[in-house]
Amino acid sequence: MTEQTLQPLDESWQTALAVVAHPDDLEYGTASAVSKWTSEGKRVVYLLATRGEAGIDGMAPDETVRVRSQEEIDSAKVVGVDTVEFLDHPDGVVEYGLPLRRDIARAIRVHKPDVVITINFGMRFPQGPANQADHRAVGLAALDASRDAGNRWIFPELLEEGHEPWGGVKALLVNASPNATHAVDVGDHIYKGVESLEKHRAYIDGLGTDVDPEMFLTMIANAVGAQFGCDYAVSFEVIGI
Repeated sequence: MTEQTLQPLDESWQTALAVVAHPDDLEYGTASAVSKWTSEGKRVVYLLATRGEAGIDGMAPDETVRVRSQEEIDSAKVVGVDTVEFLDHPDGVVEYGLPLRRDIARAIRVHKPDVVITINFGMRFPQGPANQADHRAVGLAALDASRDAGNRWIFPELLEEGHEPWGGVKALLVNASPNATHAVDVGDHIYKGVESLEKHRAYIDGLGTDVDPEMFLTMIANAVGAQFGCDYAVSFEVIGI
């Protein structure tokens, strides 16, 4: 039997803000855990830095914006998420900096999450390939904004907009991190995750490769489950705020 190397995630929170760069980022693993959490009555809000307009070769950016935005809204509904917000930063060239931190801090003050969720923002993914620039910028900004949101003297213009500080973010939960520390047993919610990823059909077809959502997600979740003592699990690195 494989030794359990991941710890159970503290799931005592009630509200989460999931912050990523692109439509489909959350569907490559996180969404299965989101399905479990919303089924338990937790509230999860999605915040996307871009609308993914640079993501489909051969499709005009304006049309891609329309298609991918709707795919994300539809995929979120599958896992019980009814609020999907877009910041409209430019896809592919998202810049880490004060404007992005401010936008995320604003959303944190509005939604008042207990935890913020993002995906791996390190240099590499666990399997070795280089991480994409937008992921790195948005993940780091989400980490910093989780603290910015609680300090009234950072981005005082948010006060002028009527957004009082929110210092209630307890942790940043990072999916697909090469430094994962915790996991969530998602059980049959893996198939909700699969259904959610399948809503990104235009994007998947545009990749020009044979991506099988069920095979891809179950294979990864089964590997994480082997480290956690269950059939299907989703891993997270937990960074305290």
